[in-house]
Amino acid sequence: MPRTPPAPLRPSRRVVLAAGAGAAALLGGAGQAPYAAAAPAPATATAPTPADLAPYASYWFPDSLPAGTPGPGIVWRSLLQWSPERDPDLAHNTATVPLAPRFTPVPAHRDARAGQARISSLVSFGPTAGNPSQGSATADYYALTHWAYIDELVFWGGSAGEGIVLAPNAPVIDAAHRNGVRVLGNVFLPPVAYGGDLQWTRDLVQRDALGRFPLADQLVRVARTYGFDGWFVNAETDGGDSALAARMREFLRALRAAGEPHGLRITWYDAMNTTGRVGWQGALNQLNQEFFEDRAGKVADTMFVDFRWTAQTLAASGALAERLGRSRHELWAAVDTESRGWDSAVPWDAIVPRDREHVVSYGFYRPEWTRNHLTDRSPGAFHLADDRFWTGESLDPARPAPGSGSGWRAPATSVADRSTVTGLPFACSFNTGHGLRWYENGTAVSDTPWNHLGLQDRLPGRRWAVDTAGARPSVTLDFADAWRGGSSLLVTGALTAPVIVGLHSTRLPLTPASVLELVYSGGSGPVAVEVGVATREPAAPGEPVPYAWLPAGTTGRGQGWRTARAGLGPLAGQTAYGLAVRITALDTAPVVWRLGALSVHDSARTRRPAPPIAPAVDASARQDGKAWLRLSWRAAAGGARRPRHYEVSRVLPDGTRRFLGGTCGTALYLPAVPRAGRERAAAFEVRAVDELYAVSAPARATLAW
Repeated sequence: MPRTPPAPLRPSRRVVLAAGAGAAALLGGAGQAPYAAAAPAPATATAPTPADLAPYASYWFPDSLPAGTPGPGIVWRSLLQWSPERDPDLAHNTATVPLAPRFTPVPAHRDARAGQARISSLVSFGPTAGNPSQGSATADYYALTHWAYIDELVFWGGSAGEGIVLAPNAPVIDAAHRNGVRVLGNVFLPPVAYGGDLQWTRDLVQRDALGRFPLADQLVRVARTYGFDGWFVNAETDGGDSALAARMREFLRALRAAGEPHGLRITWYDAMNTTGRVGWQGALNQLNQEFFEDRAGKVADTMFVDFRWTAQTLAASGALAERLGRSRHELWAAVDTESRGWDSAVPWDAIVPRDREHVVSYGFYRPEWTRNHLTDRSPGAFHLADDRFWTGESLDPARPAPGSGSGWRAPATSVADRSTVTGLPFACSFNTGHGLRWYENGTAVSDTPWNHLGLQDRLPGRRWAVDTAGARPSVTLDFADAWRGGSSLLVTGALTAPVIVGLHSTRLPLTPASVLELVYSGGSGPVAVEVGVATREPAAPGEPVPYAWLPAGTTGRGQGWRTARAGLGPLAGQTAYGLAVRITALDTAPVVWRLGALSVHDSARTRRPAPPIAPAVDASARQDGKAWLRLSWRAAAGGARRPRHYEVSRVLPDGTRRFLGGTCGTALYLPAVPRAGRERAAAFEVRAVDELYAVSAPARATLAW
């Protein structure tokens, strides 16, 4: 690894400039994390330009920097010199969503297993340099939604020309945590052929005068400050010796000791071995086991086994892990999907055989192939491809395609899905974290394409479990219309029998006040709608979910969005294990039916969240009738529930609002905001949004033109 050379991408990149009060915002700003104190502005500070203000995900070299000068848009930084107090993008890169606990329901597929193989996913969401901190104005983005099958996500990237230690950006962390998935930053010591320098390895494992590993402490500090879950350590720079290998193992021990009290994890990549040389084993064996487990105990939490594995080496690896007192499922067998995706030739029985216990776990290298290989990279086309990758050619985890025993073995056919839907209130508007427009209450309030994974909902983990005695309709995530966010669930086709669409697996405690709400619309003939609530699980994997059905109204041709409510009081004291909808065509016309939102709650919707406090423009630049700015605010004080996220809108002179963006944090960068006519100041409103999408009163900030 890497399977292809990581040629540096060189987008425009800022050098932080600050002047006067703007310096505080660029160094964290009032109302941000308490460790983000402002530094004094240089006496000769220059006013920011538009290029100065865009925040990006952080990347570093361990200590020493390359010779020469960085390319355009690249900033070389030393991790050893990093501190939160002097991090210009801290407020934009800090995740806020805690890691959610999750459970494993009875699998929809008869061969999917719980408690055995798990999945790690190594994903490059963008370039090393110039990877936006808080989304961007395009829908062409790898908006991963199949979190239900993933145990660990690695924020893959790095290059010798940019930086080799990468911290994940906040939207990725927030989306993963909402779904119970850990996110690891990446330490990539590249091969010499790709510009690797053994000095960077020595820098990483250097000791200070007291014998400590300062960069181990820095890596823990970064992960805790930004809010992610550990590090993937990939030492592929050749030329070392056994002394350097011993130092690397001691470094890993120090990193794990410092991170373990905070729940941080380490995954070690099978490259450097105990000789200090790089010799990919394709196995856990005597040459690399000390980076996984040594005589003193655990060194790394998991190991990513190189692509050179065979059925024999994986079997031996699993057996060795167990002799060391570890689980064989703490080994990730590398599966390369970067070039061929579901056409990759993988001997699946070596990892997840159908007829016996899974041998090890596995890790996808670059599953964002599902986006990258497409000619049509529209959101709808991407999600169809991504569903096929994770679910299989049938696009139904409960009903595998004929002949699916060979060829691509989609995760849904081997690995049990998991869910975090365990408490009330719960809501989903089927928002995938990107879209062609932004919708509020069924109306588009921005026609600008966008992406921001932190705004993504907890989507159904099984896509799509459909049960009907007639023809199976098309069930997709669609971007042509939505109730809230950028997408909705669309069912189309000629319904010759009632159709059940399975939605969320849940563990929701029901009370006498519990209510289930649906927001849906119809664009065809009349359709009867019912909601399903399961108060017990299926008897075995692959068996149907036993739903009880409640009427939820009907919809007719061309009818707009409507809200239906079903009281769950008769089920009080029980647990909802699953949610579904059932639609029945009332005439012969093909059905076009959308589900825009689903919620289950006890309390009335009349309570609004507390508004944010003191929004302010911390830094700005103007050019050609447009403004670039950094906006920040503070969360409401006291015992108010933490908002799900915040939304920022522009208020135009005629009083209309235009959505500009959202974030789970308390700072947002707004690029190229145009002046409206001859207005004297641009007005911005920030609103807090809760788990049921109730919106607070606005807090306003202005920018004088």
